[in-house]
Amino acid sequence: MKRKKIEIDIQSFTYEELNASDRQLIDKARKTNEHSYAPYSHFYVGAAVLLDNGEIICGSNQENAASPSGTCAERTALFYAGAKYPDQAVKAIAIAARNDTEETEMPVPPCGACRQVLLETEQRFHTPIRILLYGKKEILLLKSVNDLLPLSFGISFLK
Repeated sequence: MKRKKIEIDIQSFTYEELNASDRQLIDKARKTNEHSYAPYSHFYVGAAVLLDNGEIICGSNQENAASPSGTCAERTALFYAGAKYPDQAVKAIAIAARNDTEETEMPVPPCGACRQVLLETEQRFHTPIRILLYGKKEILLLKSVNDLLPLSFGISFLK
């Protein structure tokens, strides 16, 4: 038997330690979670996607009584970015969540479906996507979707 170890490089920041561009992306994600439709979970998520052309596309989660007919904030933003700017690579995504009364203390990572869509987006453009996960106590930065989804399934397996 061989044992393999996977190491993931995750950086932790306070809001004040971020550069202006990252703060702007986080601010847009925080503002966008106010547009969520989450009457069942009361969990509101906003995502802001920075494209290669400098545009920022935002999305929020949208629930539906006929679960799983809704969609997450990350996929809303990524799919809208792909529809509006199909030739623009995604450089970064910021994700921020809250409940009915306050923002989450700790960063909230994307669900499995969103991780797979992020991976496909990264592979499509051959460009790493920086991922900023916002929490009031800390903000996590991952340099690529591969850090979020090690041992991932992608297009290379289909060839």
